[in-house]
Formats: sequence, C-alpha cells, structure tokens
Amino acid sequence: MPKVTTLDGSFESFAHETLLQGLERTGYQVEYQCRSGYCGTCRTKILSGKVSYPEPHMAVVAENEILPCCCKVETDIQIECRKRPVNKGNWMEASLAQRRKNNFRY
Repeated sequence: MPKVTTLDGSFESFAHETLLQGLERTGYQVEYQCRSGYCGTCRTKILSGKVSYPEPHMAVVAENEILPCCCKVETDIQIECRKRPVNKGNWMEASLAQRRKNNFRY
C-alpha cells in the first residue's frame, strides 16, 4: 500500500479508495464539492510521487496539483494538506478524531 505523507503526518492509502477518501478516513481537512473531478475545489499540491485518474477529469490543474476526489495513489506521495482541527470542547468530535487517528473503521 502506498504511503501518503502530509504536513501533519502520514497514512497508508488503500487500493479501493480515492485519495480524498483516505484523507477523510484519517482526519484530514480537504474542501470538495463534486467528488468526480469536475469542479476543482479539492485541488491540492503534490510535492512528490505519482497518482492516476481512473476516469478523465474536467477540472484544470497545474503540473504540481492533483484532484484528491478522483485520483488513486500509485506510489508513495507527499502532499500539502493539514489535519482537521479538533474542537476540544466537543467530546463527540474529539472521539471521532481519535477513531480516525487509530484507523478505526465505521
């Protein structure tokens, strides 16, 4: 399984998921709208590595950008992405964040 390294840590990407799904599973904050490569809202800078697109996307991306909503991780990659902030006063959000940290599947 390819490793995804971010500004806040790293995780392994599963073959069946898009990069966006892996980022969500592990508690990262990524803006998105369409989940199909149409709008480009999820554009993220890739610093190293390779991704692929099973289906053609419509959004325009620069050479150093990827669309996490519709790409699959092919090799170990490094991207510019941050973890979702946790509101320590909200026990439910803190509990979900801990589950994501431990890769709890629900």
